Amino acid sequence: MERRLLNPKIDFVFKKIFGSEEHPEILISFLNATLKAKKKIVNVDIKKTDIEKQYIEDKYSRLDVKATTSNDEIINIEIQLKNENNMVKRSLYYLSKMYEEQLNEKEDYSKLVRTVCINILNFKYLKTDNFHTGYRFKEIESNEELTDIMEVHFIEIPKLQDSSDEKDMLVAWTEFLKDPESEKVRGLELSIEEIRQAKDELIRMSNDSTQRELYDMRANSLRDKMSELNAAERKGIEKGREEGRKEEKIKIARNMKLSGLDTNTIAKITNLSEDEIDKL
Repeated sequence: MERRLLNPKIDFVFKKIFGSEEHPEILISFLNATLKAKKKIVNVDIKKTDIEKQYIEDKYSRLDVKATTSNDEIINIEIQLKNENNMVKRSLYYLSKMYEEQLNEKEDYSKLVRTVCINILNFKYLKTDNFHTGYRFKEIESNEELTDIMEVHFIEIPKLQDSSDEKDMLVAWTEFLKDPESEKVRGLELSIEEIRQAKDELIRMSNDSTQRELYDMRANSLRDKMSELNAAERKGIEKGREEGRKEEKIKIARNMKLSGLDTNTIAKITNLSEDEIDKL
């Protein structure tokens, strides 16, 4: 039976494809598609991409892609599979940290360069229907831009519409991340060299027993993390339900008390303690 390709949305795989020093044109294409700057990025300096085994197994580690560009920018790309309900604050924290780390103690502020965070999400997060959104500092009333020195992007894969224009390179890349084995991607790799290179790298990884073993380890660690998050969500929902039931009992007890029923009877009906009822 033919082996399925590895999932490029698993951060280990994403980092291997888009953070490859051997194929920087893949990252360049993705960044130009996302940032859509007037001046195209022509080369990137990708930070060290070796991934130690302990990071593969650590479900809380961040396997992101970091690079500087020919446009004098520092870029960080992170991919998230599960909504942890902290994406905006988390992204702004990493953005400010990247910005601050540029300067040594005695260096001048003029050395600070444009800093960008790109968040790829495998879930719907923002209120907008657009699958791609970008944010900068702007004046509240006039919408006048203060600066583009810091910028945050969100790419929400599930919001990509089937009718989206595949001639848009960001649509093409999002289709690749969504399902690299789809008919759409098969068509795209015939006409777009960078998509073909990314698909070839994914095939190579998928057929490499060592890479597949590392992939399974990473996928399992992320699955454990998502299980913990799901369990916490269920616990929070159940706690909310319990609190709701308690509030309803208190409301009923208060009405019974106003109607003149004695505390002992109210306690038997609502299962509240007599002390709780006396305090109402």
